[in-house]
Amino acid sequence: MFAKLAGRLQEAIDRLRGRGRITEEDLKATLREIRRALMEADVNLEVAKAFVESVREKSLGQKVLESLTPAEVVLATVYEALKEALGGEPRFPTLKNQNLWFLVGLQGSGKTTTAAK
Repeated sequence: MFAKLAGRLQEAIDRLRGRGRITEEDLKATLREIRRALMEADVNLEVAKAFVESVREKSLGQKVLESLTPAEVVLATVYEALKEALGGEPRFPTLKNQNLWFLVGLQGSGKTTTAAK
């Protein structure tokens, strides 16, 4: 599931490669593809809309450095928005306290197999 989502996100951003400038229409099309990819990955509609809006606001307000392509700027913006949506810095479980883990996924996605490993 994550591989498919990652692939769809990469495809959406790859469409921007090779362009000198990104127009607002290019950005809209890319964000539409990102929203579709999130929806196909069963992301909540409100979360997907908020994520896409966050990326749009950050992308429109950024100045593109000469050393970066517009696609790289959008990719960095998507990365930062994903990191922010997932809670920032990674947290690692501690051995001092008991941890409670919830495995969530569609039927047949491998929750039991993952828990057994």
